[in-house]
Amino acid sequence: MFKSVVDGLSGLTLGVQYLGTQGLPNIVMLVVAAVLLYLAIKKGVEPLLLLPIGFGCLLVNLPLSELMEAGGVIKFFYDIGIATEMFPLLIFIGIGAMTDFGPLLEDPKILLFGAAGQFGIFLTLILALALGFTQLEAVCVGIIGACDGPTAIYVTSQYAPHLLAPISVAAYSYMALVPIIQPPIMRFMTTEKERTVRMPISKSSVSKTTKLLFPVVVTVVTGLIAPKGLPLMGMIMLGNFMKESGVVERLSKSSENEIANMVTLFLGLAIGGTMEGHAFLKKETLMIFGLGFLAISLDTVGGMLLGKLMCFLSGGKINPLIGAAGISAYPMAARVVQTQGSRYDKRNFLLMHAMGANTGGQVGSVMAAAIMLSVLKGMGLI
Repeated sequence: MFKSVVDGLSGLTLGVQYLGTQGLPNIVMLVVAAVLLYLAIKKGVEPLLLLPIGFGCLLVNLPLSELMEAGGVIKFFYDIGIATEMFPLLIFIGIGAMTDFGPLLEDPKILLFGAAGQFGIFLTLILALALGFTQLEAVCVGIIGACDGPTAIYVTSQYAPHLLAPISVAAYSYMALVPIIQPPIMRFMTTEKERTVRMPISKSSVSKTTKLLFPVVVTVVTGLIAPKGLPLMGMIMLGNFMKESGVVERLSKSSENEIANMVTLFLGLAIGGTMEGHAFLKKETLMIFGLGFLAISLDTVGGMLLGKLMCFLSGGKINPLIGAAGISAYPMAARVVQTQGSRYDKRNFLLMHAMGANTGGQVGSVMAAAIMLSVLKGMGLI
């Protein structure tokens, strides 16, 4: 027993010495971990991701921690789920099982908002190149603008794994901040008259055949246009196809719930494990967070510009606010549109139209990533 006490005191002494000499970055990251846990628990900011990320960050920054070393449990999760890209792909199956493309299929032109909502990706990519990021790094930074955490993780884990921690944290943080980031831009870019435009709710219903054909057609088109993105699009469409088929309810529900929840836990721990102080605290991290904010903002601007154009071309029948839902933050962005619309007209019901644009943003973000990866392959960079 005495020997155990001595060993414990020795370990404590080594830990204190470590923090006193070379552990300042780790101390800073322990504070960051505390902030992430506070945001998850007290503020409800993306708790399913930020809580395991914050705890993973806590674990790897404790003195003499070996959890991210060979044989460590977090390194194990990273190797089997992040390095192989399995975790984000499994989450995409769950996202597909949760997504209803009905509102989009009822008004297909709304898909254009999903394209306009990716505007920030490409401008941010150009700016990242100008700031000195390599071509592969710039693509990974730009993909934060997809406002889609699994897409950002999938692309970054393959082509810039050293940036996985800041890009992942930025992507999920800005997804959670969509209700704060978007409204000022929406108000600035629209007049009060435009914000009060009422859009009728369609009475028609999409046939089951159409809902079954949609994921198949989108998968085939992606395979022909951007085959490098087929794993991403294929998994989200597989989840949706299982849901719409109605014959594999157990698989669909498991993908949406048990599998997605379990994978989210391990994914969060693995991402948190990459947030070791010396690796995370670099000037590139601040640049990534700044560029990520710019990307989300430009996405909103792009969607709003298309919304104003469609409002004009339709003779004032389309509310430009729904353009803000063209990003992939599903269904958060759609709720923001409904909240802003009802703020100026309490009887204005924009949610279903916004949901159509939001599901278009889901498809658009994955397609944008697919196209970028295929272009990189054509250039011989991957």
